[in-house]
Amino acid sequence: MEKILITGSKGFLGKHLTELLTGKYKLLTPSKSSLDVSSYEDFNNYVLYHKPDYVIHLAAVCGGIGANQKSPADFFVKNSQMSLNVLSVCNNFNIKKLITLGTVCSYPKFTPVPFKEDDIWNGYPEETNAPYGIAKKNLLVGCKAFNDQYGSNFIHLIPVNMYGEYDNFDLEKSHVIPALLKKFIEAKNQGNPFVEVWGDGSASREFLYAGDCAKAIELSIDSYNSPEPMNIGTGKEILIKDLVLLIKDIVGYKGQIKFDESKPNGQPRRCLDTTKAKKELNFTAETNLQEGLEKTYNWYINK
Repeated sequence: MEKILITGSKGFLGKHLTELLTGKYKLLTPSKSSLDVSSYEDFNNYVLYHKPDYVIHLAAVCGGIGANQKSPADFFVKNSQMSLNVLSVCNNFNIKKLITLGTVCSYPKFTPVPFKEDDIWNGYPEETNAPYGIAKKNLLVGCKAFNDQYGSNFIHLIPVNMYGEYDNFDLEKSHVIPALLKKFIEAKNQGNPFVEVWGDGSASREFLYAGDCAKAIELSIDSYNSPEPMNIGTGKEILIKDLVLLIKDIVGYKGQIKFDESKPNGQPRRCLDTTKAKKELNFTAETNLQEGLEKTYNWYINK
């Protein structure tokens, strides 16, 4: 049975991927305390000892708009360090394939919708998450550089905003869906008369259920061998104000919504062109937003 090392296996997407791949491969799923990917020596020694056939690099320092604004240097440096270590070590040990995960934040702020993979170099990312997006672009550049120079098989997938069970619901660090779910649940339980939402609700986002992203990663193990980036998403967008109403309804909150227009909206629109994933992986996201939100809500209130 082939052996796969999953960095960030104890994180949000990592748990979905581990569940999906268990029994199909021998999985190496170290915790952060047993493998520090930001340490070259630590990562090198781990790969030397365990000898994985594949590496799937999910480990990242990430968060929502607030977290990006608070710690831009940390997001840039730590993600860049991990990228360089993973690329170098996987090349040194001739790993059969390295699968890296990028971010939709790497796309330019005003990318034409839907975002096509060729658009990624056509401008600077949205300012609030540019350090994170650019750090992740290092992986994309690195995959192609190592493939060109050494003949490595390193690939780069770009998932859109994800959500689902095991997500981070810490309001200081969370992304929009877990943040909204937590706000509405707490407001309902405490009888609060209104919920405050960042921005004016006019921005749009595309959301991918993490279990579907895990399936795309699994398909890419055998089906994709190019360093050129590939979008992973649903190809469907929703306005934040409509997302807010949908979550309010799922939670059953009866109060008011107040949009704080002094807070940033982030990128105006986000929606990916998923043609390439359909062609190369035969991948289509199966979980619609309503279903995925209900799964996430039920997991959170019952955990």
